[in-house]
Parts: sequence; structure tokens; C-alpha cells
Amino acid sequence: MHGAIDLGARQAATRKQQERQAQGGGAAAGAAEGAAGQYVVDVTDETFNTEVVERSQSVPVLVDFWADWCGPCKQLSPILEKLAAEAAGKWVLAKVDIDANPQLGAYMQQMGVRGIPFVAAVVGGQLLPFLNGAAPEAQVREAVDQLFDALRKEGILPDAPEGEQAVPGAAQDAPADSPYAAAEDALTRGDLDAAKAEFQRLLTANPRDVQAKQGLGLAELSLRVRALDPERAVQEAVDKPGDVQAQINASDVEIMSGRVEDAFARLLNAVRVSAGDDRDAARKHLLSLFDLLPADDPRIAKARRSLQAALF
Repeated sequence: MHGAIDLGARQAATRKQQERQAQGGGAAAGAAEGAAGQYVVDVTDETFNTEVVERSQSVPVLVDFWADWCGPCKQLSPILEKLAAEAAGKWVLAKVDIDANPQLGAYMQQMGVRGIPFVAAVVGGQLLPFLNGAAPEAQVREAVDQLFDALRKEGILPDAPEGEQAVPGAAQDAPADSPYAAAEDALTRGDLDAAKAEFQRLLTANPRDVQAKQGLGLAELSLRVRALDPERAVQEAVDKPGDVQAQINASDVEIMSGRVEDAFARLLNAVRVSAGDDRDAARKHLLSLFDLLPADDPRIAKARRSLQAALF
């Protein structure tokens, strides 16, 4: 991996420091409890070697450097957690709060990283800078795809067994003979305009095609969010509570990052406090977001009841 950083020296130095601490009256406190899910762990200054460096000898680890004050971190982290859960142990997500773990925060700066969110990939004790900044889910999936493809091409990871999903965390491809194959392939590789056009073609041919409608909605959502600065969009919604377009933009950012209930609540509030065309715009946008989820999703039923109460 060109540009990778060998973590062996840091691992040895940290072990010596821990030995000195133990001789002087006790080791540091134990690790923080794991974050959401079996495949997501919180990592501290004291547990980085065990949870990341040593673990990376048997399974790739993506390290998410974040902080509570970082808005884009709150957009990216849920996406990474979702992909880690989908990968089901083929790779592990390690989360580092740089405020609570100053040694790791300083180490990140020593690598030349000046901003968060920042994600590094660690494989076989080698650290490789991976992502810097937040992005929509489709783009993060594509980046994960490309990362693991590159690792396989270099012989660092074995090829996936025949019939198994080729890239950990990636969405399952549609069968080659599926009418959605071309559209979903475009969506996966990040060609959102092509995906939108293909889903639109399918929907025109069959207006009752629910899968095509969902795919078109996702492509359009991704295009809208791509044109936004996620952190700025959310802050603008806070600064301009009466601006319905600002609320719509923020709801797109939220639902793209998996914060479905937050997006629904924002638009429901916009319906309640606005009137006329603004109220109708908020209502229509909320209904369009419903189409992105399965019809039996309980969050939709709850939001529909709230919408009815807000309107009448």
C-alpha cells in the first residue's frame, strides 16, 4: 500500500509506556464500552493497539476519527456504522473521539491530517489514509468498494469466495438479467445522472414499479445532497427556522445520513408552522421521502399520523 504508515513503532512505544505506568502504580483505565453493534467499537488511547493494530492482522479495520462538536462527523458516522453492520465482520469500524483521546488526536495531526471527520484503513498493522470529510452514503459505499478492490489487486486481501458479495459493506448487485441492473450499477459507481435517467425510463414504462420509484428517489436525493455543504445546510436550517427550503435541504442531509426520524420531524414541524405554498412544499417533500423507504416501515406510519394531525 503506497503511502501506508507502519504502526509497529507506535505499538511498541505505547506498550513500553503502559509497562512504565504499571510499574509506577497501575495501568490506565479499561477500554470504553463498545459502540452500536457487534462490529463497531469505541477505541481509546490505551486500547488502540489491541483493538486496531493487533486486530488488523486478521481483519481490516476502518478507524473513524471524530468529535462531538463536528457536524460532518455526525453525517458520516451513521453511514460507516451501517456499512460495518452490513459487512458482518468482514471488516470492523473503530471509533476514536479525539477530544477524549488526546494522544490519538495528536497522532492524527502528526500524519498531516488537519480536519475531521477523517477515516483511516488499517490492514496488517499498516495505516492508510482513506476518507477526509463527509459524503452521501452512495459515495461512501463506492469509496469502500474501491478500497477493498485495491487491497485485493495488491494481494493484501484474498479474493471473495465465488458467490459471495465481493466488497464488504457494499450493496448487493442486481442480477445481470434484472431490469434494474443498469440503473443500480450506475448508482453504485456514483453516476447519479445515469442512474436517474435509467430509473426514470423504467418508471415511465411501468408507473406502478415501486422499486424503480424508490431508485429514482434515491438518485434524485443523492444529486440534491451532492450540491449541498451538509454542515452548512443543517446550520442554515437552525439559523432560519422559518425558511422552508432550508428545512427541506437539512432534511435531505439527515435522511441521506440515516437520520430518518430527524428528517421527518423537521418537515412535520415545517408543515405545522408554515402556511400556503411553503406548507405545501414541506408536505410534498415529506411524502417524497416516504417513497424512499419500504411501505411497511413503522416510521412512515407514525409520520403519516403526525402529518394528518398537523394538517387538520
